[in-house]
Formats: sequence, C-alpha cells, structure tokens
Amino acid sequence: MNPNNGYIKMIVNPGSGSSSNKLLVRRFSDYLRQSGFDVRTEYTKSLEDAQAIATQAAVSYDVSMVAVAGGDGTIREVAHGLQGSDKPMIILPCGTENLLANELGYNEKLSTIINAFDNEIIRPLDLCKANERFFTSVAGAGFDGEIVHTVDAQREGHITHLEYFHPIWQTFWNHRYPVMKIQADGETIFQGKCLVIFGNISRYAVGLPILRDADYSDGLLDLCIYKCNSRLHLAKHALMTVLKKHTYCKDVIYTQCKNLKITSAEAVATELDGDPGPDLPLEVTIMPNSVKVIVPPNATPAGIRTKLMRILD
Repeated sequence: MNPNNGYIKMIVNPGSGSSSNKLLVRRFSDYLRQSGFDVRTEYTKSLEDAQAIATQAAVSYDVSMVAVAGGDGTIREVAHGLQGSDKPMIILPCGTENLLANELGYNEKLSTIINAFDNEIIRPLDLCKANERFFTSVAGAGFDGEIVHTVDAQREGHITHLEYFHPIWQTFWNHRYPVMKIQADGETIFQGKCLVIFGNISRYAVGLPILRDADYSDGLLDLCIYKCNSRLHLAKHALMTVLKKHTYCKDVIYTQCKNLKITSAEAVATELDGDPGPDLPLEVTIMPNSVKVIVPPNATPAGIRTKLMRILD
C-alpha cells in the first residue's frame, strides 16, 4: 500500500478490550505513521456510530483503507458501513471472542497485523442479513440466543469469558427447547424441538467447529440444526461437536443455502455475532462479496486448543 494513495481511517471502540488491546492499537498506529502513512483516528460512541464513520469513509475519495479496532459488534457495523465499497478493511481484534478476526487468521499479536498490512492480501467477505439487521460471522436461535440475551442484560462495558460461565450454566438447566420450523431456500427441512446455528464462518466460540464447512466468501449460508429436547441430549451434542463428529449424527442436520427462514409459535431468543438479535420469525439472506478484507498470509482459523490457550494466557 502506498502512502500517496490516501489516508488510513482508524475506527476504534474505546470500550473494547483490555489495556493490552489498547497498546496494540497504539503500536500499530505508530508503525503506520513511521512508515509514512497519514492515520486519522475516530473513537466510536456506539455501534451505530461505528457504522456511520465507516459509511463516510466508504465514500471519501482520499481514504485508502479502514482499520477497525474492536470486538465482533464493532467490526460488524464497520463492515456494514463499507458494504459495496472498494476500501479494504483490516482488523485489530480487541473483543472477547473476536470470531471474524479468528476466522480470517488474526490474533492479538502486532506482528500478525503488520504482516497482513505489508502483504496486502485482499479477500471478499460475504455479509448476512437477518430481517433488517446485518451480521458477518455466526448467529443462532434458541439455546445460544438465550445465553447472549442473559449476558447482555448483565454486562457493563468490556466482558471476559468468565462472565459467560454462569449464563451458560443457568441456561443449561432452565432452557425449554422450543419447537421451530426451519426453511432453507423455500423448503421445510425440519420442524420440532431444536437449537439452530447458522452463518458465514467455520468456528464459533472458543474455536468450536460447528459450521465446519463454512467459507466467508462462497456466497452461501451454512446451517446446523441440532435436534434437541433435553439436557442429556444437549450434552451429547456438545461432546460430538468438540470431537468434530456432530455432522455425522442422525439427529443433526447440516446444509448450505442462500435463504433461511425460522419461525415458531413460541418466543425464541436469537443472537447475531454475539449480540442480542430480533425474536422470531427470522428471515436470513446472504449478500455475496460485500466487503474487501485484508487477511494475514497463509491464514487459518484457530481451533479449540489454540483458543483456550489464548484465553488462559
């Protein structure tokens, strides 16, 4: 990338991440300036603010690239703002899970981000639209939606992985497994008690390979339906997923589609990229090649072991 092509817009969520994440942002900004780049930083006040800043950057002729520092929610809104733009996006992961950053091959090392910037490998990123809301990575209806709603109701600023423990435990014991009707590309493929995960990336929280065949630039939604009606059944699904055997189970439906519709006669919570989503009914579509993203060379998503080591580090 040439400094003469324009300035770099740095969009930073000041509420995301620990002090080490903030140091990462400062060091990368220093590297860019020392390399001759004009870096102009804006701090977000909300997720809507992140989208607005990115939308303005998308149409500014003198912006050459957008760097976003934040968690999955901030990255999602910046990607939404850049939809259809030729301005590439580079990610500085500063959230709790950093799902999209992990899928693209990023970690929280300065060397990884510099390597991605210097090599300038650009790939297209699909966006997903659920009702009138966008997401980049993974979403769910039922069990994990309930967990996310519980965490969100309790959170105050940046959260850690430990703050998910009690909501997961609470939901495990109290969840009632709603009956949902799932339609993929206009065809009903299941109706019954279940939990549903769908999206654009292969790895979910702590590196779980739920949507193992997902490719963020293939123009398809990956969909995993776990038929489930009890705690024991859920525990079995969790074990088989950790062992990467869940897609071979008769009580799991795994498929790909371009359009997805989920309905229920019951109130069912959903989540989009780790944030509370709208209640059902939900209509989801894929929007191919919406955003350009810079990825590290030879990038692969981290698995369960690597993610756990990062959490414990």
